[in-house]
Amino acid sequence: MRAFVAVFPPPEIREALASASRDLPVLGKVRLTDPENLHLTLKFLGDVPQDDLDRVAKALEPIRERHEPFEAGISGFGAFPSPRKARILWAGIGEGAERLQILARDVEVALEPLGFEHEDRAYVPHLTVGRARGRQVTLEAMETSPPIPDFLVSHVDLVKSVLGKTGATYSTLATYPLSESRD
Repeated sequence: MRAFVAVFPPPEIREALASASRDLPVLGKVRLTDPENLHLTLKFLGDVPQDDLDRVAKALEPIRERHEPFEAGISGFGAFPSPRKARILWAGIGEGAERLQILARDVEVALEPLGFEHEDRAYVPHLTVGRARGRQVTLEAMETSPPIPDFLVSHVDLVKSVLGKTGATYSTLATYPLSESRD
């Protein structure tokens, strides 16, 4: 089963992001991400045998004690690999980006003993808000980004992803609340 570790912003933030995404100045056809699927991937695990999921869930348990809740904020929108040849549209993180990088690194370290490979590229916290239909689209320059409120990162989720004709359906397998106080 396909799985990943992620942070899901609160529903009102996901709705605000979805609304702002509909207004992005894009040339070409884009499939926007459903609001309920908007998330910050900390680690994509790929196909994980059902029998290994309990080990993954247990390995992630210590994460909750090593991190406190923190604020994160959307810094604007962009595209991979570039705005002129976009395949992925994203919302970037400003405030809280460093804390998310530390959290993602901790997830990597926790899962390495189970055989999950370490990512070669640097972790850049972002939420995928859309994908080009076809080869690519162009994201035109924006004068200002729509204001989206900051949000509290209070937990991490282990998530199952099932691909279907209309996109992916996510189910939370385990939730790891971040500690309110560390000793």
